[in-house]
Amino acid sequence: MKIILNDKETLINDGFTIENLIDSLKLNSKTIVVEVNLDIIAKDKYSQFKLQDNDKVEIIHFVGGGQTKCRMQSAKCKILKKGEMIEMEEDKLIIAGKSYSSRLLLGTGKYPDFKVMAEALGKSGTEIVTVAVRRVNLDDKSKESLLDYIDKSKYTILPNTAGAYTVDEAVRIAHLASASGLSKLVKLEVIGDEKTLMPDTTALLEATKILVKDGFTVLPYTNDDCIMAKKLENAGASAIMPLASPIGSGQGILNPLNIILIKEAVKIPIIVDAGVGTASDAAIAMELGVDGILMNTGVALAKDPVKMALAMRYAVMSGRLAYLAGRMPKKKYASASSPLEGTIN
Repeated sequence: MKIILNDKETLINDGFTIENLIDSLKLNSKTIVVEVNLDIIAKDKYSQFKLQDNDKVEIIHFVGGGQTKCRMQSAKCKILKKGEMIEMEEDKLIIAGKSYSSRLLLGTGKYPDFKVMAEALGKSGTEIVTVAVRRVNLDDKSKESLLDYIDKSKYTILPNTAGAYTVDEAVRIAHLASASGLSKLVKLEVIGDEKTLMPDTTALLEATKILVKDGFTVLPYTNDDCIMAKKLENAGASAIMPLASPIGSGQGILNPLNIILIKEAVKIPIIVDAGVGTASDAAIAMELGVDGILMNTGVALAKDPVKMALAMRYAVMSGRLAYLAGRMPKKKYASASSPLEGTIN
């Protein structure tokens, strides 16, 4: 008997169950999701579910990839003794009833290896990490699992639909991620162009409506358009994730005015996603008043990802504090900072 396993014809014995298939492939059932003929199979059914001739089977897992309504509390700070690093004590981001001290969300792709990734996550102070859903590489069973290096008791895992080019693909990936045992929190991506990786906002809006109806908490990745941001909010999105510049470009905030207009247009949180290349980019974004930043490439492809992760941690906190403090007004001419009274002539 043959099945189509991850797009390859595979011979199996008659009466093979999903459990038999997983055992024969030497896979860990806890870290994968199995789909048969586009239907996600519950893990407790693996031992009873018998595969049929010509079944189309997909086995997926999570790889490095690049809310209910969020709200902020008033800001108070304290100085820690170790390194006197400023931590935000009460200025927290609340997502799905859970409080987060860090406003930095970090991706898990493109690092030299999982150990470097894990160390960078720790240094960054992030509490939310993104992962992508991909087919298991059945030709290399020795590969380690990304989730082995992410402490799920410490981090909230945010699956994304990276790689989706249609509404159906994005919705399917979201459901596969949820079936793995993660919550229905999802970063929604629907890409419209393979070269620029710019989002297809029409498809994004449609997918948002479908997933919200299906009970997902949707954080859509979109362009820096305040009109689309309002439409996504009306569709039930829990946050808006506008790009600062193209994915992985590291060009920083190309259109700061657009980010400000989005912030003014919607009531839900704004999390800048894509384009942040270095610490100054992160600080500038936070000074605009956004609620957080999601980044991956800027940290993962730095010469020293661990040091850059720490730099981004400081930059996000610094930018947030500067926004809360309120900068001085810009002036055309100089204004002496020392008093003029009592000067010696």
